[in-house]
Amino acid sequence: MSQHNPAEQQVLSAVPAAAQAAPPNRRVMLIAGLIALAALAAGGRMWYRSHHYVETENAYVAGHVHPVSARIAGVVTKVLVEDNQMVKAGDAIAELDPFDQQVKVEQIEAQIASVQQQVLQADAQIAQVNAQASAAAAQVAQAQANLVRAAQDAERYGQLYTSQMKAVSKAELDAANAARASATADVAARKDSATAAKAQIGAATSAREVLKAQVRVLQVQLKDAQQQLAYNRIVAPVAGRIGKRALEVGQRVQPGQQLVALVQDNVWVTANFKETQLAEMRAGQEVTLTIDALPGKELVGRVDSFSPASGAQFALLPADNATGNFTKIVQRVPVKITFKPEDLKAYAGRLVPGMSAIAEVSIGSGAAENAK
Repeated sequence: MSQHNPAEQQVLSAVPAAAQAAPPNRRVMLIAGLIALAALAAGGRMWYRSHHYVETENAYVAGHVHPVSARIAGVVTKVLVEDNQMVKAGDAIAELDPFDQQVKVEQIEAQIASVQQQVLQADAQIAQVNAQASAAAAQVAQAQANLVRAAQDAERYGQLYTSQMKAVSKAELDAANAARASATADVAARKDSATAAKAQIGAATSAREVLKAQVRVLQVQLKDAQQQLAYNRIVAPVAGRIGKRALEVGQRVQPGQQLVALVQDNVWVTANFKETQLAEMRAGQEVTLTIDALPGKELVGRVDSFSPASGAQFALLPADNATGNFTKIVQRVPVKITFKPEDLKAYAGRLVPGMSAIAEVSIGSGAAENAK
């Protein structure tokens, strides 16, 4: 670097005046001595800085840049933000035409109403078959009573018509036996009718449960349709500044298409240090930051963390050092450096991702804290 500290400037500025006042030989010796002192001071400064500071110009301001995209396809009807505008989390950015999703919601609501009416009809049908089953059970009891009476009559007639006694005629006995057989058959028929009525109850109940299941499915579909309708309103996920706006009224957008970029004010510096500079660097050390966009101003930061791998490892096509054509190259390791909150507040809106920076780490600072 071509700049000198104030002491070196004073030494160099004193050379012409001292040289003019001294004799020629002494003048040469004086100039040589002053140059030696200046070189010694410069060398001492370089030695001191090399042992107490590490510096890199390969540093840039970084931050959170959130892409905001549409979740459904649609036509933009309103754009509610301007370029570089500040927005809060939840603020509307744009609105899409909701007609298609609204129609879907109304269609599902009509289907739910229709199926719910069918459920009411199924309830009425169940009540009807329950009444029929009760009537069938009563008829079974009546038929069984008739069977008991017919059996008693047939038994009495059988006792009155024997080989020793003919108190009743053979026709009356036959009629009593026939009545008993008829009563027996009637009981069997009534029981079958009661069983069929119970089966109808089960079938009607199952049909009602199917309809209720259809209602639940339609309610889930309605919830999804209502959510799709809400997606017509595109909102900011976080607070930040609008950038890279790419939407206009009348534009048709697709799901996942980026419409704007939302940049947060919480920024930091990513400095790519050489791997040979990392030996004495620790988290918590103080860093002097110079931003190209803020000439003459020095900001204070601290080493936050180190990348888990060198920058080359994150490249799209990492170098394959297993080949025979190996050339050792000093690698760069990204280091995250955070600003002081006071500096972030003072330069809010002026520190933006992508700005170039110079980072100078004081490797002597923070040692006591890290040792604890």
